[in-house]
Amino acid sequence: MKKITLRTLAAAMSLMMLLTGCSEGNETDSSEARITTASQSYEESSEAPETTQGVKMPTEGDVIPWEGEGDPLAGEKSSTTAASTTKAQTSTTTKAAATTTKAAAQQNNGGGGNNGGNNGGGGAKPAVTPKPAVAPTFASGTPVQRHGALRVSGNHIVDSHGQVFMLQGMSTHGIMWSDESNTIPFSGILSTNSLRVLRDDWRCNAVRIAMYTEEWGGYTTGYASQAKAKVETGVANATSLGMYVIIDWHILHDGNPQTHKSQAIAFFKEMAQKYKNYNNVIYEICNEPNGGVTWAGQIKGYCQEVVNAIRSIDKNKLIICGTGTWSQDIDKVLGNRLSDANCLYTLHFYANTHTDWLRQRLQNCYNSGLPVLVTEFGTCDASGNGGFNESQTRAWYNLLKNLKVGWFNWSAANKNETASAFKAGTNLANISAGESQLTQSGRLIRTLFRENAAANAAYV
Repeated sequence: MKKITLRTLAAAMSLMMLLTGCSEGNETDSSEARITTASQSYEESSEAPETTQGVKMPTEGDVIPWEGEGDPLAGEKSSTTAASTTKAQTSTTTKAAATTTKAAAQQNNGGGGNNGGNNGGGGAKPAVTPKPAVAPTFASGTPVQRHGALRVSGNHIVDSHGQVFMLQGMSTHGIMWSDESNTIPFSGILSTNSLRVLRDDWRCNAVRIAMYTEEWGGYTTGYASQAKAKVETGVANATSLGMYVIIDWHILHDGNPQTHKSQAIAFFKEMAQKYKNYNNVIYEICNEPNGGVTWAGQIKGYCQEVVNAIRSIDKNKLIICGTGTWSQDIDKVLGNRLSDANCLYTLHFYANTHTDWLRQRLQNCYNSGLPVLVTEFGTCDASGNGGFNESQTRAWYNLLKNLKVGWFNWSAANKNETASAFKAGTNLANISAGESQLTQSGRLIRTLFRENAAANAAYV
């Protein structure tokens, strides 16, 4: 055994203290450097932000401004250099191909007016199963307090009293994006103040939260934490006001819902676990299947698996299934529905593109007993910009009112396009009652919502 002198021991202790101090110092410096780098990439970029149909998107490597609680870097995208290079090389062609394909089909089939950004890299992190929240108490006189849990009966939605109920509300634009100035987040409309104006002044009883999946900043592109936090904030605020709320898995450029099926199942299982005691939450599991996928070929199988996943936790909530050709092929569901009794099938229309032929399709499906919900419609062309058409919008309104089919307008945004309800520059987190902030489309929709509520107070 080697003898250790006091001098040797002292030297060893000094060395250990020096090493420990250096390690702690390096760790602190590294952490500070990470935060500084993220901040600089957002504030000092010399490149113009990406633009998607007028929506300014963060450039590659930027941090999307955080509005939630907790670590602002928790949902930061961390893609490899190769992934970034691939995105840069393919984003322009991907967007051009998608836009061309969609535009070609709009005259007869149409598309949604909600094209998003380019595809991002990365993938969603594994979901952490939350504990079910305690059932909320809804204030007296609010829509949910008056009508309670909803269910499907025949070709209608009915409330807890068995009375026919018509959902009516606005859809957000992409909750991870901002306006052209890149300073006003579209998610601001989900503030308590703005939702209260939509409820009391517009007479909305519900709101739809559009969470894009594959577009840049989407749930499957590495921003799952941030997107989910915005959804949860929207649900909390709508719940506090006694409003119904749709959580929308907003596929668009992905086209085939099977593409991100595993992530959709994980997401909706997490939502079902969290909200199974909330009777105001509704799930929309695939916004607009497109690109040649069909109900029998790809969509029904996807819907069945997601519905089964939700039902393993939450047995009763309304679930909305998308249909083919940007959710216009509701007729393909006839005779081939899911067995789940509380599923609805969505129809989307844009008034200047989708006219009598699609209204007749809805009438036929309704007559055949199919429960339909219009989770997205616009007052203009299917592109979302141009072709404002009040007469065709009113024709749709009259049909939906007569059939008692619910509807959600696209969109409660201030984007510089025809479909937006609010003028450019409007602070979406602090909208006011009345028409001063509204576009031509917004004024019409507010008028129709108020007319419908006044004429049909028993079921709105």
